[in-house]
Amino acid sequence: MNSHDLKSKLHLQTPTVLSPSISKLTGFSVYLKLENIQIPGSFKIRGIGNLCQKAKESGCKRIVCASGGNAGLAAAYAAQQLDLPATIVLPTSTPQFVADKLKENFSAEVLYHGSMWDESNKYALELAKAPDCVYIHPFDHPDIWEGHSTIITESSAQLGFKPDLVVTCCGGGGLMNGLLQGMWKEGWNDVPLLVMETDGANSLNAAVKANKLVTLPGITSVAKCLGACTVSATSLEYCSKHKVISSVVDDKEAVSACLRFADDHRMLVEPACGATLAAVYSGVIEKLQKGGELGPIKSVLVVVCGGSGISLNELQKWKEQFSL
Repeated sequence: MNSHDLKSKLHLQTPTVLSPSISKLTGFSVYLKLENIQIPGSFKIRGIGNLCQKAKESGCKRIVCASGGNAGLAAAYAAQQLDLPATIVLPTSTPQFVADKLKENFSAEVLYHGSMWDESNKYALELAKAPDCVYIHPFDHPDIWEGHSTIITESSAQLGFKPDLVVTCCGGGGLMNGLLQGMWKEGWNDVPLLVMETDGANSLNAAVKANKLVTLPGITSVAKCLGACTVSATSLEYCSKHKVISSVVDDKEAVSACLRFADDHRMLVEPACGATLAAVYSGVIEKLQKGGELGPIKSVLVVVCGGSGISLNELQKWKEQFSL
């Protein structure tokens, strides 16, 4: 693929691979959709790239995005490839190396505002009121969901069969919404979607239990990229249209999954992705089967969403923090 192709498409077609080690552990075939190898580091480039492309076609001259890291990196990369300037607003909790990537790799203007994403987002909305600016939401936009739906389109073609379960995680709900749209397009309507969160960043789980949107008082999990205090209204609506199982693990299980995945597959992912991987590493699927929420399983598709909020240093700190 040459540089012109990259600019015209923005996201890569990522491989879907069988994990022998995780399959042996679980007793069923586990296939990994490796979104962690996207150039900006996560699946986010699919949806945000789609939104940015459409914005430029509509006459946009600058993009503004609030992000805890991954959405900002995707927006900055997309803007760079589309020859648009980008302003990325970060909460103060964002790791310094993510801010450095935004500036040094993708030439973005970086501003800090607020300790949580919701505060950064309000500021970004104000900035985007300037002429010819377009606000890029990290997860709550139909063009974003449309972009993320291509994960399933690709996976379906690569697998050649329908899995018995799809596993993902939820921050604000953009990935979940896109995956469900892709599953419906591919005729996977009867395939359950297991959506993982960490305790302290569990806005979907809280909403499902209350049967209404719930705003968390704050994000206390180390999985900061699952840190939207309120999930997308569309995500909660989709839970009534499809078999969505919401499950929560603790930070220790998410970090443990990151460490085990690094050993098994020699790749680093952040704790938000670790929450997804905990479904297979911590026996969540087996527990759901024993509880009657899931039936027999022969194959599972796990969306390895990736994330740039991780380094060997950070992982080592968490390893020590949780005595792993």
